[in-house]
Amino acid sequence: MSDSVNSRGAISIRNLTKIYDPDGVNVMAVDNCSLEIAAGEVCMIVGPSGCGKTTLLNGIAGFHSVTEGEIYLDDELLCGPSKPKAEQGADRMVVFQHGALFPWKTLAENVAYGPMVQGVLKKNEALEKAGHMLAEAGLGDVGHKYPGEVSSGMARRAEIVRALINDPKVLLLDEPYRAMDSLTKSIMHEALLEVYDRTKVTIFFITHDLEEAIFLGDRVAIMTTRPATIKKIVDVKIPRPRSYETLSSEEFRKLVDETKEAVHEEAIKAFEAGERELA
Repeated sequence: MSDSVNSRGAISIRNLTKIYDPDGVNVMAVDNCSLEIAAGEVCMIVGPSGCGKTTLLNGIAGFHSVTEGEIYLDDELLCGPSKPKAEQGADRMVVFQHGALFPWKTLAENVAYGPMVQGVLKKNEALEKAGHMLAEAGLGDVGHKYPGEVSSGMARRAEIVRALINDPKVLLLDEPYRAMDSLTKSIMHEALLEVYDRTKVTIFFITHDLEEAIFLGDRVAIMTTRPATIKKIVDVKIPRPRSYETLSSEEFRKLVDETKEAVHEEAIKAFEAGERELA
């Protein structure tokens, strides 16, 4: 758990179940899943493909309804039996695997867009704040450029800045670095850790990369194959701030091996289930 004194962004997932197409195919994606995430924690979510990781994120963000159970944010109900779908809000900002910047707007205009549309800031105020935050993220010299004129890593950093300008309680990341090469990914990890050290925003991060999960996280929640629930929680007690020297430490390698063993068990189950379905 983070040593942060942040008092915002505690997530409580209680006995959550999600069934897709209950009147048709009736696919249970998540079954009686519970998870507590402390305010200011970096919680990494790993598990087999299609196990329900993104279903949890969608429930928190308000993209999908839940079938049973409840999700709370700072003890306030987001969704539950009386409110199957959470309202979307700037307190929960999402960064997806595939970029979502407007290609016809500069990086600064993209970052400023949210506060302007919401009427929180006037255009000049929003652009000034965007410029300041881009500079903090090492993008001060490219704020005038369009997404197609910068590297994928720069564009992804700008997306995270665009989410953070709204001062969210929670940052929801769905495999944001999956398509990146190892060098770019390492730069992005450092950039995200710098953001976290500065803001202490609660982070809910889905990934298939076990080293990424251990390096970034305070805890790693390993999910079972579908229907998903929490199989195991791995506590990452490696001190912050972290550097890439961490990757070669004995403690890091032990945590990766522990996580890999649990994930591998579920991957085998997912494969065998798929084979049975095809048979």
